[in-house]
Amino acid sequence: MAKKVEKQELTEVSEAQIAVHWKEEEYYQPSEKFKAQANMRDPKIFEQFTLDKFPDCFKAYADMLTWFEPYRTVLDTSEAPFWKWFAGGKINACYNCVDRNLAKYGNKAAFIFVPEPEKEPDVSVTYQELYDRVNELAALLRGIGLKAGDRVTFHMPMVPELPITMLACARLGIIHSQVFGGFSGQACGSRIQDSGSRVLITMDSYWRNGTLVDHKVNADIAVQTANELGQAVEKVLVWQRYPGKYSAKTPMVPGRDFFMNELLRQYKGQSVEPLALPSDGALFLMYSSGTTGKPKGAQHSIAGYLAYVTATSKWVLDIHPEDIYWCMADIGWITGHSYIVYGPLANAATSVMYEGVPTFPDAGRPWRIAERLGVNIFHTAPTAIRMLRKLGPQEPRKYKYHFKSMTTVGEPIEPEAWRWYYDEVGKGEAVITDTWWMTETGGILGTTMPAIHPMKPGSCGPAAPGIHPVIYDETGAEIPKGSGKAGNICIRNPWPGIMQTIWGDRDRYVKTYFGKYNRNPKSKDWRDWPFMAGDGALQAGDGYYRILGRIDDVINVAGHRLGTKEIESACLTVPEIAEAAVVPVQDELKGRVPEVYVAVKPGVQPSQAIVDRVIKANEEVIGKIARPKRVYIVPDMPKTRSGKIMRRVLAAISNRRDVGDVTTLANPDVVEQIRVMVQGKDATTTREELPDDIAKFGQVE
Repeated sequence: MAKKVEKQELTEVSEAQIAVHWKEEEYYQPSEKFKAQANMRDPKIFEQFTLDKFPDCFKAYADMLTWFEPYRTVLDTSEAPFWKWFAGGKINACYNCVDRNLAKYGNKAAFIFVPEPEKEPDVSVTYQELYDRVNELAALLRGIGLKAGDRVTFHMPMVPELPITMLACARLGIIHSQVFGGFSGQACGSRIQDSGSRVLITMDSYWRNGTLVDHKVNADIAVQTANELGQAVEKVLVWQRYPGKYSAKTPMVPGRDFFMNELLRQYKGQSVEPLALPSDGALFLMYSSGTTGKPKGAQHSIAGYLAYVTATSKWVLDIHPEDIYWCMADIGWITGHSYIVYGPLANAATSVMYEGVPTFPDAGRPWRIAERLGVNIFHTAPTAIRMLRKLGPQEPRKYKYHFKSMTTVGEPIEPEAWRWYYDEVGKGEAVITDTWWMTETGGILGTTMPAIHPMKPGSCGPAAPGIHPVIYDETGAEIPKGSGKAGNICIRNPWPGIMQTIWGDRDRYVKTYFGKYNRNPKSKDWRDWPFMAGDGALQAGDGYYRILGRIDDVINVAGHRLGTKEIESACLTVPEIAEAAVVPVQDELKGRVPEVYVAVKPGVQPSQAIVDRVIKANEEVIGKIARPKRVYIVPDMPKTRSGKIMRRVLAAISNRRDVGDVTTLANPDVVEQIRVMVQGKDATTTREELPDDIAKFGQVE
């Protein structure tokens, strides 16, 4: 059971007591039916991946790929911590995802694209069609002078043209950098500059919440921004959402902008041999989503990354070629790269790709799609789960789909939301893998193996095979499991999916991920280089890890570090609350205190009684130390277009500062409503600089 903080002096409340915020939950067992069909059901697998068998244990992952030339060394540590996996081999990611599936699965769908407008028909792309389209596009890219090692930036929505373009680049060894379609033109431009791209590939428009959005306008801003930063863009290649028809109001720029479908006519029927590329060549750059500072491009390798996402797609997501798999993430994030494109295709999967928002035109949309297409593996984020639950708690009951497994990714999921996902979405039949990982790790690190381990709401589980986490305190001492104490979760050993470096900034890579706990900067021994993930965590006595959110999203109240996730989770134990966000506010006495923003479920009227229950829940679940200074019931949370709550905007409002540019949010109007609620109609903002911890709050490095 969670430790309940009794009435004591604040100074007696230890960090251990406030870190353990979710009650120890019961276990849920996978069904016998699921276990019988699972790709990995042998508990002895973990014996093959013990630390004394590292790194050779990962040969099993490399064996899932097709090699042009065999590798010589499993792990080359000569430039630690710039790890080279499967060194000396030659391979091609596109070949592994497309060509090798043709003989057996050529007529099977690789992707089923579902447009947002329900009246538009699905578009099925078979492996053979994927092969043909990728080859023609590779011929085009080669024809305009692009070659291995060049960088190309994409700013594309969720359409089949995006994976096709990624794979065409991979075929030629061109390093792709996809910027999430919801990001602004400026954000895209700064990433173009950082990567040194000369070509931008975009789309004229796409559907979002019932509107055909002019996306081409962002390309012009991106090119201008890149230019101002010193990087010239020579060509902008524009896919058309409706081929043959231009759906944007922004004019094309002669000599710079070209329609992709017009250029492709010159390359019809052409094929391009996949290049045999060095295993440690770069496959792509994925920029972090931080809103300030220099963009940080995680560089991922061809062989190590592909081996890791192929194996985890097979063993953790349990993808078989005959499954219909739907990951509701956006390809603009690492989840989409790893678990919509590269991992599933390397396993000959059939993947559903949905263009729009999951709640358009109503909260039943995902379940209608799942029923119609026979989806049996479902993969989404806690943000989407909470949103779907808020808008349609009983919607899944109306539809006759059946999931065998479901994944959650992106942030910790509260036990209450987990149980709704299990009971309502999974109908009590599906296993859940609550996965923990991040852009820099390439693939899943913390998870149950679905046919081997029981599930435990609130915990991601143990670690994936070959991943050996450790929790260190600030001094570098190891925190033992079952101690109830939280610390910084690190991984003792490298793994094939780990990023190679930060593009163009090797020093930042070493400092950010290894600097804190590195034992010897000159060492070539991997044991001296634990990887620091940047998340707080604790490990229960049963070995399961509970992730507490980013280390930097911590509010230090009177010397006690409170994870914002803990406070938000306590708020969500109040039945009327649908969403919660916590921000730090300056306080003369305690330094920082939490302020809470909550949104209530549909049909619930805001009231002081709800506010009182939220305060009481924090005192009971965490302790008096977590009592919020104020609780605001808001009409909606300010959110990005990917559904992420923008806590930095709320922190600016609470601390009487300017909120900055909110035009890229999905619902910018709500910001002013909240500002008036908190500051009053005519409030003036303070011009003083915010303290560093509040200024950086909600902006992961």
